[in-house]
Amino acid sequence: MKRQARGGGTAAVGASSAKKAEDGTGGAGDHIRTSQLRRRLGRADLRAVPEARRALRELLRQCGRGGGSDTAELLTSELVTNALVHTDRDAVLTATVGPDGLRVEVRDFTSRRPRMRVPDADTGTSGRGLLLVQSLADAWGVCVHGVGKAVWFELGVDV
Repeated sequence: MKRQARGGGTAAVGASSAKKAEDGTGGAGDHIRTSQLRRRLGRADLRAVPEARRALRELLRQCGRGGGSDTAELLTSELVTNALVHTDRDAVLTATVGPDGLRVEVRDFTSRRPRMRVPDADTGTSGRGLLLVQSLADAWGVCVHGVGKAVWFELGVDV
């Protein structure tokens, strides 16, 4: 069952962090580990697409979640490609793996919101990216920021 898309800010920044019971904020046995990937994507540099896929695959493997990375890689490719093709600026990819699953966010610096298109079945070679995200992600959405927007998706713990 799909969760309703929700808004919100970006995930915490850092290579990895842990919250432990001994810091006084959690109960006995509390241990939450979050790992994060953050990459700047150069304007119109489509070489960033396979590089983003490889980096995400490695992050998931390091977190012990490499078995289900195909969907995560596909959806990340779609968001990265959209940001690089449909804007005239750099973008930032952030992927966060936590106890609830994976959140991937691609932030660009243009305020134009993405729009869902229905591609021409006979001649359309593009326009399917957001349809894939909508179909395969557990949740997804667009967060408008002061300068630009972030398009994000989440996949549950089965990643």
